[in-house]
Amino acid sequence: MQLFEKFTAYIKKENLFNPAGHLLLAVSGGVDSVALCELCSMAGYTFSIAHCNFRLRGTDSDRDEAFVRSLAKKYGVEIFVKGFDTADIAKASKKSIEETARDLRYEWFHQLIEDSKNFNSPNIQHPTSNLQHEFSYIVTAHHADDNMETVMMNFFRGTGIRGLHGIQPIVGRVVRPLLYIRRAELEAFVEEKGLEFVTDHTNAENIYTRNFFRNEVIPLVQSHFPEASENLIRNIQRFSEAEILYNQAIELYKRKLLEIKGNEVHISVLKLAKQSPLQTILFELIRDYGFTAHQTDMVLGLLNSESGKYVQSATHRIIRNRKWLIIVPNQQELQQHLLIESADTELSFAGGTLTTKTIFFSAPAGADQLKQQDAHTALVDQASISFPLLLRPWKPGDYFYPLGMNKKKKLSRFFIDQKLSIADKEKVWVIESNKRIIWVLGMRLDDRFKIQEHTRTGLRISWQLTVGS
Repeated sequence: MQLFEKFTAYIKKENLFNPAGHLLLAVSGGVDSVALCELCSMAGYTFSIAHCNFRLRGTDSDRDEAFVRSLAKKYGVEIFVKGFDTADIAKASKKSIEETARDLRYEWFHQLIEDSKNFNSPNIQHPTSNLQHEFSYIVTAHHADDNMETVMMNFFRGTGIRGLHGIQPIVGRVVRPLLYIRRAELEAFVEEKGLEFVTDHTNAENIYTRNFFRNEVIPLVQSHFPEASENLIRNIQRFSEAEILYNQAIELYKRKLLEIKGNEVHISVLKLAKQSPLQTILFELIRDYGFTAHQTDMVLGLLNSESGKYVQSATHRIIRNRKWLIIVPNQQELQQHLLIESADTELSFAGGTLTTKTIFFSAPAGADQLKQQDAHTALVDQASISFPLLLRPWKPGDYFYPLGMNKKKKLSRFFIDQKLSIADKEKVWVIESNKRIIWVLGMRLDDRFKIQEHTRTGLRISWQLTVGS
């Protein structure tokens, strides 16, 4: 099959886009994107061109921009060009050049798509003022060799089965109609048509991870297994289909094991420990919270650790709290979730200072001892609690048994009764023991933990506000 027929057949087979839509082609000026322009022109598609100048190669970057401008003129289409100080942005964001360039590119492409939605509205000001069309799709020139390189990199990064499907032919508004065409086919097509293109000399250098795989790893593998590239490209489809079955199973485990409570996720240690294959299931449960495959063993270690131990990702912590693993955002946990490990503790937190102290009764508690002394002190029957206690802000869904009542009440309703403002509610903290609220700080003790006549050991909890709280 000729390349053009292969190109149009793949678009139809995968239903990549409506041929009547206006395409926005991502064009670098290299062989693959030049071939993409020619194929789209031959197919009669209407398109515009977008080019990113990442300013990474000095005059070569400006040369590429000039070439792409001439390409747009050749096809008689509109062109959009944007320059980025990529190296400076990468340094500031502490990301690699490759990752930064990719993020900048797609962020701008999607902005062009959004701007184009109302291109003919005189009442809307757009960052892109020369829009003449509404773009239906972003079209990139990723081809089969790109996909093969991506799968190999993902395999060695340890991304799991999800990374083995490689680049997808369609993700949202981004489509890739060259994905099952080899680079050699594109090069032969461009040569046959006598098309000009620019060459990025850094492609021959191994300064980027992809180049290292392209120039070193894949040729070495092929020297021992000549059919390796073709086999891997065929396997990508198999991996994609296997992933569908895999994801269906993982969703069942998530529904069974994850309990969503506000912005926390709770996992029963006992339930999790019974699952098999445990390591794979655990990785899929925690990967969406920034945890890597390498951290799975550390999280497994929490199953046999004491309360208070945790494992941290860039965005979250997984904390062992009695019979639960609790996943919380880092900022929330660091600033707003604190453990009270023992009966005699002083703890500073965002709302002030909390002090706990054991008290003893040599005789049945008197009437004065049976009631809460003041708004900033709570007396608790120590036999009714277990350490560690958890100090945290209240959250929707919380309830307790207000002192003097034998039925539970949601904190949200309790706050209405107390006529708290929205600002006041945001400052409310609670202490809990084994997921049961002991005290709503400064407001009400839970009736289940009060000092009783038979109490011999109590816990005095004192709260001193921070100035301005």
